[in-house]
Amino acid sequence: MASLELSHIYKVYDNKVKAVNDMTLKINNKEFIVFVGPSGCGKSTTLRMIAGLEEISAGELRIDGQTVNDLSPKDRNIAMVFQNYALYPHMTVYNNIAYGLRISHTPKAEIDQKVRAAAKSLDIEEYLDRKPKALSGGQRQRVALGRAIVRDPKVFLLDEPLSNLDAKLRGEMRSEITKLHRKLQTTFVYVTHDQTEAMTMGTRIVVMKAGNVQQFDTPRNIYNYPSNKFVAGFIGTPQMNFYDGTITKEGDDVIARLDSGETLKIPYRIIDRVSTSYMDGAHKVTLGFRPDAFMPVEKWMEEDNFSYLSKCEVRVDMIEVLGGETIVYGMIESKVASEPINVVIKVNKALSLVPGDTAEFALDLRKIYLFDQATEESIIHKIPPYSTLKGVVKKDKIRIGEQIMDICPAVAEKINDGPIEIYIPSDAIKVEAGSIKAKIVNYAVIDNKKLLALEIDGQLIFATVDPGVELKSATDIYFDQTKLSFKQDGREISKLDSTIKLTGTLIRDRKNKTYYYMVEGRKLPISQAVCQKLFSAKGREILKTPLGFKTSSYDIDLTKEDFTAKIEKVLDYGKNNLFAEVGINDQTHILVKIAKGNIGDSISFGIDLDKTTIIDDTINIILA
Repeated sequence: MASLELSHIYKVYDNKVKAVNDMTLKINNKEFIVFVGPSGCGKSTTLRMIAGLEEISAGELRIDGQTVNDLSPKDRNIAMVFQNYALYPHMTVYNNIAYGLRISHTPKAEIDQKVRAAAKSLDIEEYLDRKPKALSGGQRQRVALGRAIVRDPKVFLLDEPLSNLDAKLRGEMRSEITKLHRKLQTTFVYVTHDQTEAMTMGTRIVVMKAGNVQQFDTPRNIYNYPSNKFVAGFIGTPQMNFYDGTITKEGDDVIARLDSGETLKIPYRIIDRVSTSYMDGAHKVTLGFRPDAFMPVEKWMEEDNFSYLSKCEVRVDMIEVLGGETIVYGMIESKVASEPINVVIKVNKALSLVPGDTAEFALDLRKIYLFDQATEESIIHKIPPYSTLKGVVKKDKIRIGEQIMDICPAVAEKINDGPIEIYIPSDAIKVEAGSIKAKIVNYAVIDNKKLLALEIDGQLIFATVDPGVELKSATDIYFDQTKLSFKQDGREISKLDSTIKLTGTLIRDRKNKTYYYMVEGRKLPISQAVCQKLFSAKGREILKTPLGFKTSSYDIDLTKEDFTAKIEKVLDYGKNNLFAEVGINDQTHILVKIAKGNIGDSISFGIDLDKTTIIDDTINIILA
């Protein structure tokens, strides 16, 4: 039983191709984690790095808190089940299962006890005297699992173990492996390209594409709240229907205008977590509907008023009857659409349709998904990343409806009098004494946070607070203005950027046989642990590698004297958020969080290397 931590893991080949790019995951003890994605996405490479069969280019792999980058596979206490079973054809089932124990010099009595216990749990006791050629594919897979079980590993790694089996056997073995996980109560990491396996087996799923993690979440959340269009299209069979267009808020409704010319009226309450900045009719969005969002029109739909249903006529091109469900491939009939609107519909019953028929279906608008067309990121979230408020600036204040919000000096100098849009992250809203009064419309507990829907003079915003916060129907709030962004007169005014990026190199002190960083002309000490990570990733080449040092204004250490500089500008963001702009040299200027200070004052500070990210600037990978 073990936890796994992958911290900024990379696999970079000699041709600079990143097979795995900056993977950071924490896998808890006893979890069943499934890596899923198209061929070549890096999922098997990741599994092989965990097993020690593939070298890690950079990053840190920890099993139960112990760094194992440099440990050989046999010393990691893991067991791996391969796609091709890898059984010895000349050995019996018993000897195949026992082989690993024998080479580790386990006593015979213990070997016999473990082999027979594993065989019993896998229901292959009667096959112990047979050789692999006398077994079916499912039985061979059980033998491979048995060989892994007897080792009592901390972690089980399974690399597409069911891909060689037929559909019926795959279904049976899915169930058997899930039962085995519950029985053994240890950590499983499973790789597959089959989304059905991922959704039915995993406690959490890692969806990958081109070496990058797209989403790491529970099956339910990945299905209901895909992080982007790729995840939405990859998870779910048949694939989601996608339609490009724009959305515009008009009173209590949102009008979706598809590029094809068709329109949909969507009640605003269905998509109130979408930022209103997308509802201006100008932002290009993609609407998504899973095939099961459509249903045949029935009499009860005509008798009652269901504002969340939208009817459409579909001309059937092809139909697949799969026993208790029917999949319809067709085209939505439209008098206004300038181009065909293709649709795939999945109904959980048999339909008496043939190609060429026209049938009426109802679309459940509550099952809508929305994505930013440019970035393909989802804009409907469990927890909205930000909300939008509209206001009017006048004399360093913003009027929001009938309420007044004070603007801190650092923001006031960037904005002008007139209309403005405020972009507010959900964690930037503080429910405590402030100048704005908000009405709590409703709330939900999500991911150990309370998500509040707050109304400010008719405008809706979302805030996250700790679950223990007591709520009333109305509350005072204020905004952390370091996190706010603005849009005014076509200009986008970004939030405070507290990221500091410096450059340097790793230098060897030959006299003292130690190493240090040379950063912007200053010598900074380096710990032996970090030094080992750098050499582990790059070898002696690290001494010739340009390094980037990334930290935060909040993590600058004002008790050190590595750098001395004069304050060139002071930025006051209110609520004790004071920042000094200083010049390390003619080219490099940074922001440092300070308690007090004035222009012209000298300040000394240092970099807290324990809170600094070190980057190989030549291929942009995090080294430590």
